[in-house]
Amino acid sequence: MTIPLTQGRISAEIAERREAYAKAVAAGAPERTHPDRGYAPYRSSVLRHPGKPLVALHDPEAVELSGPVFGVTDVTALDHDLTRQHQGEPLGERIRVTGRVLDHDGRPVRGQLVEVWQANASGRYAHQRDDHPAPLDPNFTGVGRCLTDDQGAYEFVTVKPGAYPWRNHVNAWRPAHIHFSLFGNAFTQRLITQMYFPGDPLFAYDPILQSVTDDSARRRLVATYDHDVSTPEWSLGYRWDIVLDGPAATWIEEGC
Repeated sequence: MTIPLTQGRISAEIAERREAYAKAVAAGAPERTHPDRGYAPYRSSVLRHPGKPLVALHDPEAVELSGPVFGVTDVTALDHDLTRQHQGEPLGERIRVTGRVLDHDGRPVRGQLVEVWQANASGRYAHQRDDHPAPLDPNFTGVGRCLTDDQGAYEFVTVKPGAYPWRNHVNAWRPAHIHFSLFGNAFTQRLITQMYFPGDPLFAYDPILQSVTDDSARRRLVATYDHDVSTPEWSLGYRWDIVLDGPAATWIEEGC
């Protein structure tokens, strides 16, 4: 008989790992921005990264992987606005999300392709594998992209995604979040992360977010509400910077 994996057990495992990390840092171990790839409370994490050493490939055609894939002309003026990609308006709370992509010295990363994908306001993705019994929105597919400007800034207009259940354990729910992808100068440089919204009550229960055991690194994944970014009578505004490396780096989903 299989014993159901409860939230209480997952929360206890999260607490054990946070305590172990805190003790290690207090004893002189370095702070770690990124979590262990095989983070046990996130049960499928062991399946989401290579388990064997990488193999070097000497293929002359592999140079195609490091060539530019997207250009300025490939990104249209409406790609960043997820509320205007269909004939009607999507349901939900409209939001504007903006920020800057920076290197470890705080310098802007210009011309960076930034892509996002997210669930709709009901917490459902427009994807054939999402069978969550929440309504789909015919006017929202949840994907967008833009290029950073000379100051490294990006901007998206969308709707706030809803929380949704997942099968990590009994009564598991993911906090509202938006996935971000940055392509660098090549396909092989692609980085993926997630942005969360302030004050979400599900933070403590989510093993994906809690896999970032360092408190300061985890806080860097949460956007800040910025009233100056809000648009009068249209949308609320959030600001979230992405730092690619260094001590203030944004957590990246390694091994995906």
